[in-house]
Amino acid sequence: MDAELFPRPRSEVAPGAVHVPDWLDAGHQRELLDACRDWARPPAGLRTVRTPGGGTMTARQVCLGQHWYPYGYARTVVDGDGAPVKPFPDWLGELGRRAVTEALGAEAAAEAAYDIALINFYDADARMGMHRDADEKADAPVVSLSLGDTCVFRFGNTETRARPYTDVELRSGDLFVFGGPSRLAYHGVPRVHAGTAPPELGMTGRLNITLRVSGL
Repeated sequence: MDAELFPRPRSEVAPGAVHVPDWLDAGHQRELLDACRDWARPPAGLRTVRTPGGGTMTARQVCLGQHWYPYGYARTVVDGDGAPVKPFPDWLGELGRRAVTEALGAEAAAEAAYDIALINFYDADARMGMHRDADEKADAPVVSLSLGDTCVFRFGNTETRARPYTDVELRSGDLFVFGGPSRLAYHGVPRVHAGTAPPELGMTGRLNITLRVSGL
């Protein structure tokens, strides 16, 4: 009811970084969730990401278009089952360009030929440390779509993982786009609020669909 009485406003968190609440309606959220469930199935399905130091990320991941691993891209799941990465669908690229157009304007979307998706699944205990999306050769804006549980999204600066940063509440259906001077800003997820997913979505946990342009 609060959401109906008090709509959350669109906000520019930093130059080139825009949060658009409730960008995906319930029907589009459900369609995207169904697609994520298909992509998560093996081969080249949802996996635990292992870091070079021997640790593991608490958020599990599946990739489309090209496979990301710390810290590069490959055509196969080199740190998993070795299968070819699943293709990146044209409709997802169109969704990404529409997101950038609505968040940053048509000029920012003109060269955004999205060809990579990183899909992260967070359970109640998962986190994502502060990091930069710096393994791409293109500087097109990053598009982030949220499904399921609400999270705290920490958006920082381009110089350090420490302050200054801004904490943003991302709910199911929210869009966050960052490009231009904020393209290489550090960001992370320090907290997921378990049990906050819309009941009609029929899921537990949080899914984050991140679209990027490889430039490779």
